[in-house]
Amino acid sequence: MSVVSERYLVDEAGNRIAVVMNLDDYRRLLAEVEELDAIRAYDAAKASGENPIPFTQAVAELDRRPE
Repeated sequence: MSVVSERYLVDEAGNRIAVVMNLDDYRRLLAEVEELDAIRAYDAAKASGENPIPFTQAVAELDRRPE
């Protein structure tokens, strides 16, 4: 993982309340979080023991759901 350089905004008491970081670092961080979420979802699906269904079937079932 690369090094991220950040700065903090603080309140009157010196407590950190926000972070300021390079936009490229932020975008890279978001991409890594999304990848981690996908990995966790995959792991949870595998651990559930449920049988997988084809993607087209899943989409069809979602399309039939009332909004």
